[in-house]
Formats: sequence, structure tokens, C-alpha cells
Amino acid sequence: MYLDVADLRTFYELPMGQLLRGLIGQHIRNFWPDLEKQRLIGIGYAGPFMRPYLGNAERCIAAMPAQQGAVPWPREADTASSLVLDGCLPFSDAAFDRAMMVHVLDHSKDAAEVLREAWRVLAPGGRVIVIVPNRRGLWARSELSPFGYGRPYSRSQLKELMQTCQFEVLRDEEALFMPPTRAGYILRSATTWEAIGRKLWPAFGGLLIMEAEKKVFRPVPIDGKKNPLRVLRPVFVPDGAPAGLKPIRRSGADAVRVMRTSR
Repeated sequence: MYLDVADLRTFYELPMGQLLRGLIGQHIRNFWPDLEKQRLIGIGYAGPFMRPYLGNAERCIAAMPAQQGAVPWPREADTASSLVLDGCLPFSDAAFDRAMMVHVLDHSKDAAEVLREAWRVLAPGGRVIVIVPNRRGLWARSELSPFGYGRPYSRSQLKELMQTCQFEVLRDEEALFMPPTRAGYILRSATTWEAIGRKLWPAFGGLLIMEAEKKVFRPVPIDGKKNPLRVLRPVFVPDGAPAGLKPIRRSGADAVRVMRTSR
């Protein structure tokens, strides 16, 4: 079940939300340093993490699910947000080069449906970043942030979901190694917690961040010498049949069997 968009916006304006925006945003920028002349769509509530790309991306659209609600985004420019349905994005095929999915796969009833729709609107070779709560981490067990609601994922579960929806996983990593708390001394030392946690307990980060590429299957040409329709050619052609029908020549035991069948 989705959280209300007003609650999400309020959280990211609080000190903890601003801190998480910076910590998670650093991972995203490591994946995508620059999106110059790229078309970017954010699905769910990805606005706080799309803001660094407003200056150089060709287009940034925030697609917010109807069950969550929508707010104007960004505040400092013309609105580029849209109210959408989970399995029906109002965009044409291959309309975007990149997609960012935050607070959506862990809240949607049908995560595969949302991913397939993201696959449709991405151009061939387009890439997506997915952010979900880590099943092993502490943040999935805390209600201090939106990541404590909805369904958490393990790395293998998320990878299997991406592959099922025709995405090829390129890389993934954990984020948020600090404990979920509002204590000031913890928040002030967040970067230290991140550095220590990445070395000492790398599998227990609060979030999973996964980058994947849209996979398009190539058509396999059929060898003319091995035409599969050859088995449909008749072994016996009666008089007056169309000239295009040619019998298959057989020899040995197969030929005797065919002769007996045709009598």
C-alpha cells in the first residue's frame, strides 16, 4: 500500500529526510554522474533524487502513482509531474533514456507490472535505477522513514524480478549503514557510519540500489537449408495438385513405408 504523497514530501523536508536524500543521492550520482541530453523519468516519489539532473538532462518527468497522489514538482520551475496508474504510464514506447524508481516497487500491488511498464517507455539500451528497502537491514524494520513501510527485498529477489521483466542487472550496492534514529550525534556522524558499515557489515545496509539495462531480444534468422516448414510438405502429391507442392524424396525403409501408406 502506498504512503500519502504529503507524508513523503514532509519527510524529505525534515533533517533526517534531507540527510537520507544526500546519502542516497551520492550513490545515484556515482552510477549516473551526468545525464546531459538524456530523457529521465522518475516513477513513484523520485523527485528528491532527480533534482541534481534538472540542469543538464533534456527532460525530467516525475510520474506519481494515483494511489499515492501527486504534488507539483519541481517547485522552482514549471511543473513536470504527472498522476499515473501503476500499469499504464501515459507515455509512448521508448520515450525515455533513463528511469528512476523510488517508493514504488515496495508499495505496489504488482511490482512486475510496474517494471514491465517502465521497460516499455525506456528506449532500447535504456537504464533504470531501483531503490528498495533491504530485507536484512534495520531500516526495513523501523517506521522512522518511508522505507519502513511496504515490502523489503533481498538482493536475489530483486535481481530475479528485474530479470523476469527483461532487464539485465549491471551492478548493485547497499546504502544507509547508520542505525535508524533521530539522535543528533548519530545524524551528525552519518558519513562515518556509512564508511565503517560498508567495510564491516556490507550486506546489512538499509537499502538496495540496483542499476539495470533494458534487454531487447534479437530475432534469430532461419537457415533456408533447415526450413522448419519442410516437415509440412506432402510425401505424396496426387495428379492435378498445385505445381508448388513438391514431395520429399526418401529412401530405404522410409520410402517403403510411404509407398505402403499411399496405396
